[in-house]
Amino acid sequence: MLMNEGRVRCELNCGSKHLLSLIASVLIGLISLQVVAQQKLYENNVHSGMLPELSTKGTLPVGVRTFDIANGSNIDPFTQQVAPRKLKLEVWYPKADKSLKTSSYENELRSGIKFSVHADASRDAKMNASEQWPLVVLSHGYTGYRTIMYYFGEHLASHGYVVVGIDHTDSTNQDVDSINAPFAGFMSTLLNRSRDQQLVLDFFGDAANVQSVFGKSVNWSAQKAGVIGYSMGGYGALNTVGACYDFPSALLASFIQSEDEAQIKGMQAVLNTCSAGQYPQAITGKEIKTDPRWKAMMAFAPWGGQHKIFSYQSLAKVTVPSMLISGDLDDVSIYAGIEDIYAQYNSNDHYLLTFLNARHNIAPHPVPKEAWTAEIDYGHYYEPVWSQQQLNNINKHFSLAMMNCYLKSDASACEYLDLSGNSNQVKPEGGLSDPWKGFDNRYSTGMEFKKGSAN
Repeated sequence: MLMNEGRVRCELNCGSKHLLSLIASVLIGLISLQVVAQQKLYENNVHSGMLPELSTKGTLPVGVRTFDIANGSNIDPFTQQVAPRKLKLEVWYPKADKSLKTSSYENELRSGIKFSVHADASRDAKMNASEQWPLVVLSHGYTGYRTIMYYFGEHLASHGYVVVGIDHTDSTNQDVDSINAPFAGFMSTLLNRSRDQQLVLDFFGDAANVQSVFGKSVNWSAQKAGVIGYSMGGYGALNTVGACYDFPSALLASFIQSEDEAQIKGMQAVLNTCSAGQYPQAITGKEIKTDPRWKAMMAFAPWGGQHKIFSYQSLAKVTVPSMLISGDLDDVSIYAGIEDIYAQYNSNDHYLLTFLNARHNIAPHPVPKEAWTAEIDYGHYYEPVWSQQQLNNINKHFSLAMMNCYLKSDASACEYLDLSGNSNQVKPEGGLSDPWKGFDNRYSTGMEFKKGSAN
């Protein structure tokens, strides 16, 4: 004891620097504990037999890694200056080993509060490149972040996909001050959302790029791809697969708070493009060549239809199999606008899934505990009627059906899309009809499904 007292006295009198260093180390340790403290957003609170059939986890163990890419030749059309556009990506993939070591996702709420959630994936694990896995691109809304739909990444990767979540620069919670300048990144979002999606496909379609991330032993590049977009991500996804933007003058005037005709026409010339900015909207009378690697598109609560932003002529020519998903009470993208987009399609492979009594937040992961402190945060996730976990399970089911059907040419998966009408099973004369394929009897309520055909 005397020896310990002497050591403390020495630290106080002759080693103050050492003591300060010790205190700093302890504080840093405490802070680190706060930062890495994880929360699990999903609970095993539904009997497995009642879950949508294709929402169950696949057999492949999942890896995840984060890295940056950039379009070095990007020209900012608003300034006409070369300004490299950088994107941070979160990539989920089948991993080579079967270890169960998992990680976390570090995120930020709209108010700036940071939070961490448990990841059911191993950080920086070696990729299983035994097959040419199809690619799926995840595109968040305004504002958002690359892991706001991480359940898609983990789920699809476990079934044999490489899934890429994008942090859309100028459009994330981190980049935008949602309290003091909520629309600061909106024009960049209108311009870049589709271009970012295409940039990711181009990056992963190059074997050399893939090897720069996963190592020289990986002989894989994306040749078949799907895109899943939420809100502004859906707005971009529609354009990516061939729908052309056709921004009304009055709408742009309201965005920029100006009646300057020359300025408005200049913005239309920049924004009104087709297929990820490859073609000016003015040539929509000609054939629009969407990248043939895009094989499927899912747009959750896609923004834009309420403003007639998409040219009807181009929507009628989209051939990439497409599913629109919406709440019938969507108060952001407006359900009638989403129905209007669906009505303009003219192919045998377009679908509309409707969540009855749902508003706009049909795609994000469940609410993190930190979001309880402010409505601006909580309202980014919350649905007043639906459980977010139930929505996510249904989303996983239909995403696997779409991707397996069109990216893997799995005819059995297509059967899960052969639906129509209401899911409630109620017959006018009483009793229950058969449930939707893939849903348990009596527990498939609250949805409607439409399957379109060519006229």
